[in-house]
Amino acid sequence: MSAGAQDDAPRSPCISVCVIDGPSGLCAGCYRTLDEIAAWIDLPDVERRAILGKLASRRAEHGLAIARRQSAYGQR
Repeated sequence: MSAGAQDDAPRSPCISVCVIDGPSGLCAGCYRTLDEIAAWIDLPDVERRAILGKLASRRAEHGLAIARRQSAYGQR
């Protein structure tokens, strides 16, 4: 793989808010599941892009509820 191709690799959406929200099973920071987070390093680019493509809809569907729960628990 050339250096240019590596630069095109999807980057992790992690924002260092690593708290799994129990009811949704999603990270409160990046909206990935624990399985997706654990597998990220070994996933091919196409699978990483597929996960990245789901994050906006997860945020729209679960973001407010996750933020409320995190606030109630004194996190984030």
